Amino acid sequence: MQTQLLGNAKQVTQHNDHITIQTAEATAKIWLYAPAIIRVNITKTPDKADTSFAVIQQPETGINFTEAENELTVTTDQLILKVNKTPLRFSFYTLDGKPLSEDDARFGVNWQNERVINYRKLYVDEKFIGLGEKTGALNRRGTHYVNWNTDASKHTIYTDPLYKTFPFFIGLHSRLTYGLFFDNTHKSYFDFGATTDDEMSWFGADGGDMNYYFFGAQGVAEIIKDYTWLTGRMEMPPLWSIGYQQCRYSYMSADEVLGIAQKLREHNIPADVIYCDIDYMDNYKIFTWNDEAFPDPKGMIDQLKALDFRTVCIVDPGIKVEDGYKQYDEGVAKNYFATYINGDNYVASVWPGRCHFPNFFDDKVKEWWGAAFTALTEPGVEGFWNDMNEPAAWGQNIPYLVKFGDRYMAEVRNAYGMEMTKATYNGTRKILGNKRPFMLTRAAYCGTQRFSAVWTGDNTATDEHMLYGQRLVNSLGLVGMSFTGVDIGGYTGNPTPELMLRWNSLGVYIPMYRNHAEIGTAMREPWEWGEENMAIIRKDIELRYQLLPYIYSGFYESSQNGLPLSRTLAIDYTLDENVFDVRYQNQFLFGNSMLVAPVESTRLTAEVYLPEGEWYRFGDDKAYEGGMAHSVPAPLNNLPVFVKGGGIIPMQSVIQSTNEAGDGILYLHIWKGTEDSTFIYYEDDGVTYDNERGILHKRDIGYQAEKNKVTVAVADGTYTSKFNTLKLIPHGFGKTVKTQEVPYHSGIIEINL
Repeated sequence: MQTQLLGNAKQVTQHNDHITIQTAEATAKIWLYAPAIIRVNITKTPDKADTSFAVIQQPETGINFTEAENELTVTTDQLILKVNKTPLRFSFYTLDGKPLSEDDARFGVNWQNERVINYRKLYVDEKFIGLGEKTGALNRRGTHYVNWNTDASKHTIYTDPLYKTFPFFIGLHSRLTYGLFFDNTHKSYFDFGATTDDEMSWFGADGGDMNYYFFGAQGVAEIIKDYTWLTGRMEMPPLWSIGYQQCRYSYMSADEVLGIAQKLREHNIPADVIYCDIDYMDNYKIFTWNDEAFPDPKGMIDQLKALDFRTVCIVDPGIKVEDGYKQYDEGVAKNYFATYINGDNYVASVWPGRCHFPNFFDDKVKEWWGAAFTALTEPGVEGFWNDMNEPAAWGQNIPYLVKFGDRYMAEVRNAYGMEMTKATYNGTRKILGNKRPFMLTRAAYCGTQRFSAVWTGDNTATDEHMLYGQRLVNSLGLVGMSFTGVDIGGYTGNPTPELMLRWNSLGVYIPMYRNHAEIGTAMREPWEWGEENMAIIRKDIELRYQLLPYIYSGFYESSQNGLPLSRTLAIDYTLDENVFDVRYQNQFLFGNSMLVAPVESTRLTAEVYLPEGEWYRFGDDKAYEGGMAHSVPAPLNNLPVFVKGGGIIPMQSVIQSTNEAGDGILYLHIWKGTEDSTFIYYEDDGVTYDNERGILHKRDIGYQAEKNKVTVAVADGTYTSKFNTLKLIPHGFGKTVKTQEVPYHSGIIEINL
């Protein structure tokens, strides 16, 4: 194997929007995207088209630099890039000269055949967070990861890689922060000092360019904002999709689906969504229905709608090889499938048997795929679950000889799932017109947040999977994925009643709240656990529905600045070493005000670390001092959840589905604090895209600690709120401060506590 270093700068050229540095071995280019975002691309193929599946922004023009004998310096309002010419090395600094991240002076960027690697200096106290769906601890220091989207069935809490690729991480050292997004879809590698005697970190890929975006903003939240500005942010989801979701592989007939929905209503268990897994199809053929088990799809879905349920159906990319099957015949005739290098259509077996795989990197194929969803939308399906899109071929790697148009599998495997989901999203959005589809995908790449929610695949019914699953959710939030979920109760295996209760109570605070299990396992529905346990499950699901105004407002924040709904404590409390302690690393903020501490089902007390500030137990208002750990009760009917002082949480009455209006009262809960706080309350119709035309209802809610005063600002937007009364409920203020009720209108509201 031949190793080649980047070499020395031979020529520097300034262009309208970038700088080019030529070496004997490669071409390096530098762009400025924003004051704290600089892109570096080092390539051996400078004439190849410069494209990205992830990035939606364009670089600024007029990039300036100064040049000395052996150094080139790019200075922005927030960041300094110093480029050493001999040898060519790239190092980033704060404006006052503090190092953020530096190439290793010896090795920098180099190649071994097609594999390109960047070695960087490792600081003594450096921590790393991010990479999305990765096992291991919150702090990635001392670990090594591979990005190669994989059908990771029966994975463990140590398995790598999993289903998704997010080559974006945040570095923390010397009380400073930086971010790095390695935009390369080949199989990639990240080593955070695991194999270099703590001298270096390194990242790279089996092919393609050394192409990265460096983020120099100070503060983890600011880096996430910049990263999601670059790669896009989520749209507001359908309101119904953040309610309780019931799923199984599989409900085997329309009668069974309707029976599950009816039982949820009979037991007064709030729910909004029911799924149809692969058995709704005719022999697992996409865009078909099983005529025997689901003879009248529209009739079934109409009955579900009458019960206030929405239907989500699974779709897989594999198109069955079968003459007379519409999608097969059309795809073959139009050359829409992946091929070998000689032009033969690639064949691999998945659920339908022998299958071809659409080339989702072709816009015509995307349009063809999207248009086929009328088979689901005409009966009334509004949610679309993209599965097996790593792409999966019974868990095996597809040969590198396979091509999608002019792109080889090795280059684009990690982007295949996102491009399939994009095709599904574009197609169903077009078909549904002004109605929001719900989108879910198993495989993903950076930027998927623009189109879809994600879940963490085939987990297992154990406490360790419940806890590590929450770390996955929190880590996905760091890479822009706010709408995330896990299979509540575990997909494989059978949970104990205690685990089911605990996991369901944690699900209240997971952005996508879905109960899902595989064929052959015990039934998982709420009534399967006995009357007493069902009552606890019902109470937790009711709490989820009461919290919907808070949760929906949290998603609005995600749509505006990219900050996730479920947040590792490392976002808000980066400099607090305790949040990285393995004892507390599963804890997270849910929105701005709530702290959730996951607990094993076998423990009825928990050690919870509360960061600096005042905290209250959610539910009984017991006060706790921050900056220390507390041993707290954790019965199965009361997960440890806390609200920080000054917390503002809008809630509503218990409803059975998001179709219900409720009692018209917005219950505004305020917890006493020593500092002022604000909350942006958001509401729209939850179904259409009218919000994009300003038909929304948004209000700033402020708490003034010194004055003990709450102010609700004048409403923005033209949407009329479903609430007509505001009920202010104070917590921690003492018995003299009472609940107050005032009319809820669009003008300013001021309430003295």
